[in-house]
Amino acid sequence: MSIIPVLLIAFSLSMDAFSLSLAYGTLKMKKESKIILSIIVGLFHFFMPLLGDIVGYTVINVLPIKPHYILFIILFFIGFEMIIESFKDNNSIKYLDLIGMILFGFAVSLDSFTTGLGLNVLYNNKYISIILFSIFSATFTYVGLNLGEYISCKIGKISTFIGGLILIFIGVFYII
Repeated sequence: MSIIPVLLIAFSLSMDAFSLSLAYGTLKMKKESKIILSIIVGLFHFFMPLLGDIVGYTVINVLPIKPHYILFIILFFIGFEMIIESFKDNNSIKYLDLIGMILFGFAVSLDSFTTGLGLNVLYNNKYISIILFSIFSATFTYVGLNLGEYISCKIGKISTFIGGLILIFIGVFYII
């Protein structure tokens, strides 16, 4: 299988972190806080799909359904949820302490957990996929925090919408 779908999914999964980072970037966080938050997000995007893969392997062995259909369902609902989130007005931003950063990392990596459920279908080497998810998410978080100081939060909603559409298209690709 090609690595291109993995790169597109890594990009899409990073959009949540990116869009929220844009909003938190408006708080003008210290550089060290930006780095710590980016590392936390990257670590969560490493471990959550790994955990999802373990759960997914169990589910695929128990349910008599093709893995491609499970992946489609998962990607469709994640994408749909991201599109819905892009229309919500979310202006409540709080300063992030370490606990807040951990919760931030957990929240933006939940979609990586569900993607991990179908990870074996995506690419031959799940560890390359997981590492790419982690690197993309950490990078996009850091970039989003820095860009958040300079641009409006509106682009965050657009990026979440685009990320959701990409996930839906990839899901459809897997059942065609």
